[in-house]
Amino acid sequence: MAVQFRFFEAHVVRTLRLGPSMVRVTFGGEQLKDFAGGGRDQSFSLFLPHPGQSAPVLPTEAGEGWFHEWRALPPEVRAVMRSYTVRAQDRERAEVDVDFALHGTQAPAASAAAGPAARWAAAAGPGDRVVLLGPAVEGNRSVGFRPPPDADWLLIAGDETALPAIGGIMDWLPAGVRARVWIEVPHAEDIQDLPSAAEAEITWLVRDSARRPVSGPLLEAVRAAELPGGTPYAWIAGESGAVKALRRHLVRERGFDRKSVEFSGYWRLGASEEDLRAEALSGRASEDS
Repeated sequence: MAVQFRFFEAHVVRTLRLGPSMVRVTFGGEQLKDFAGGGRDQSFSLFLPHPGQSAPVLPTEAGEGWFHEWRALPPEVRAVMRSYTVRAQDRERAEVDVDFALHGTQAPAASAAAGPAARWAAAAGPGDRVVLLGPAVEGNRSVGFRPPPDADWLLIAGDETALPAIGGIMDWLPAGVRARVWIEVPHAEDIQDLPSAAEAEITWLVRDSARRPVSGPLLEAVRAAELPGGTPYAWIAGESGAVKALRRHLVRERGFDRKSVEFSGYWRLGASEEDLRAEALSGRASEDS
């Protein structure tokens, strides 16, 4: 069986501010010619250096044992690891676009409020070095959006962290596909043009910063919507609590087959990615004991 994922050394080629809450970073490098992004919501792991480091510290030479050796390094030394979605890929130029949500970088004392990846993205410049652990084959398991051929229409919903994946999905959808799409963003200036060959109705929801329940505007908007008939396929992603609430609504109140709802908690209110990874590892250890 072909190896599905491998490490790719890369560097920042350019950056583009997309709005108050998002920045697009274009990565390049000779190795990215073999990066086999599968489109849609293709995810990968991104390794970033700490301030003062010229490149991320990552034991790529350890082969399959890299994760154990990476975890054994001091937290302030080992590369920052985050999960991201490929927004677009230019194989001829060996470039990959990644859109970053800049959570906390504009707040007072932003350096404390923002996570390390958001801080890195906000300050990224040409030549900055990174490592990607990404797909070596297109048919890889890190593509989640897989509507069955018998789906009559698609429901897609997410917050700003899911916006890059939704954009990738819109690019991928063929003509004739019907889609209802809801996207929640912090500011009206974060609204983007998402062209698609599909028959897509996109509803943008601008979040009220003074009022942010865990379920958020996404759940309220979908609950109030009149949905098409026929067999649906749903893809929802974003804050974990909101995603779970929306999935419950679709399955319990709307009668969606739970197998036809693809859902991902990209982040959780009040928790870092390190917290979530530690919980996952703890749960895995409990299952193995």
